[in-house]
Amino acid sequence: MSHLSRRSLLTGAVAASAGLLLAACGSSSGSSGSSSGGNAGAVTQLNGQGSSSAYQGVSLGRSFDKPSATLTDTSGKPFDIAKQTAGKAVLLYFGYTHCPDVCPTTIGDIAVAISKLPKAQQKSVEVVFVTTDPARDTPATLRSWLNSFNSGFIGLTGDINTIIAAAKSVGVAVEAPAKGQEPVHGAQVLAYAPTDDKAHILYTSGTTSATYLHDLPLLIKGVTA
Repeated sequence: MSHLSRRSLLTGAVAASAGLLLAACGSSSGSSGSSSGGNAGAVTQLNGQGSSSAYQGVSLGRSFDKPSATLTDTSGKPFDIAKQTAGKAVLLYFGYTHCPDVCPTTIGDIAVAISKLPKAQQKSVEVVFVTTDPARDTPATLRSWLNSFNSGFIGLTGDINTIIAAAKSVGVAVEAPAKGQEPVHGAQVLAYAPTDDKAHILYTSGTTSATYLHDLPLLIKGVTA
């Protein structure tokens, strides 16, 4: 059995009004996952499919504010997510550096897309990676890992309960790492428009760099639908 097929699925609602059931990567001893696993990028239902949205990503049934949380960046300084990314196009992702599959492929695809944008646009989007494994992901570890993709990406760590609360506020499922098991976290990327600092679009695991490349100019312009 492959590693991916052993990884469990954790499904949760991004919002009851959105009707969007999302998968997670990681393994859990709780009832929310099964050791038999499945495709970590599986999506049960995509709200907004077939809509007239200009985006190729998933249109959410409602918007989400940025998490109201202060964590620690890779320089060891406090970082208020909502305040310090205000007025910017933002891609927000919860994951961990030791993740063997979903996290590096997701961040890698985003990095490839950004590298193909014009230089001015590259500077207009912030990628925020929040670790779900703060015991292992120190600021130095995060910085080294993110640098392999893009040195401009923001890495955040901190208290696991603060991270769980921040993730929950935007509909992302995160569990505290259990001893001997990999962290469980939702595998979706939320996209925040600079015009209203709200997420209207979501990207599931397996989204290609071509999709991000198509959508990022729209996000930078502040298009919300």
